[in-house]
Amino acid sequence: MTGTTASDLKIRPIPLTDARSTEASMQGNIATQGGRPETVGLITLSYRGDLERCALLFESIDRHLPGRGQHYVIVDDQDVEHFARFRTSDRQILPKSRFLPRWLRPVPLLRWRRRRYWWSLHGKPVSGWHVQQFVKIAAARSLREQRFCLIDSDVCFFRDFDLRAVAEPNPTPLHIHPKGVTVQRPRHMLWVATASRLLDQKEPELPTDDYIDQIIIWDQATVQAMIARIEAVTGRGWVEALCQHRNFSEYMIYGAFVANTPSALASHRPTTQSFCRTHWDADALSVPDMLALLRSSSDAERALCIQSFGSTPVSAVRTSLELFYSARHREIKETEPEAA
Repeated sequence: MTGTTASDLKIRPIPLTDARSTEASMQGNIATQGGRPETVGLITLSYRGDLERCALLFESIDRHLPGRGQHYVIVDDQDVEHFARFRTSDRQILPKSRFLPRWLRPVPLLRWRRRRYWWSLHGKPVSGWHVQQFVKIAAARSLREQRFCLIDSDVCFFRDFDLRAVAEPNPTPLHIHPKGVTVQRPRHMLWVATASRLLDQKEPELPTDDYIDQIIIWDQATVQAMIARIEAVTGRGWVEALCQHRNFSEYMIYGAFVANTPSALASHRPTTQSFCRTHWDADALSVPDMLALLRSSSDAERALCIQSFGSTPVSAVRTSLELFYSARHREIKETEPEAA
């Protein structure tokens, strides 16, 4: 299946249901899973500068994600104390160092273009953005759930998202933006090329598929198989292998591995649907702008992402959500039959 694109795969929608309508199916899952429904863990990487955004994300998760596993919030070691107030019985605050090899060390005091850098004797220096990718892969490989939902910290949920629809034994969604990598997206072209080299796959012709989104579901066994493939191809440990490159994307590597590995593809469901409505630009959005995004969202979209590098204040996002909820509540009340 080398060079497979979305046009070669059977794209199917992901059935999403409101949590209140799934009680019967949930009870069936409990019966077949030894008294415990299969859960999907959440993974979010963040830092102290995003505390306000994270507070909104956490509130929205507690409101809209029933039946989930642990939420693992992974931050720089020195930021753990800043996030400690968010720790609950089902939300852990973990240090990045837990998921990194000891030979990879941050360079003290060095910042370039606002990025932190890490060095080792095993490859080129890497930025904090690269390290975040290492941590995502390592966390999904080693934490206790079998499926993980990777969520950026500038996301907030505005609808119920029942993760049991993407838990075992259901197929894992593989998000695809068909032919989304073109010559107009040079960084994505480099990510495709790196994924092909790491996995020993023929580099696909452009345009080719993009696998990046703000909310991604990963299967642990697939992550482990992907790591094994990288190590077999490169003859290095997987982190060391990635450190040999400057341009790579964890989501592009995972997507390319699944699309071109029949055994992995058999356990995935390719889909063009996104779980998240995203505003990609840096301009400031008004409350009416965000309400329009929320109201025009598709049935599959359960969350909103206003990019953190933009100038939209978190307070405006909160106001938009409150108005959206109020309008939905009024609509529900108006459609309810009057009491006899």
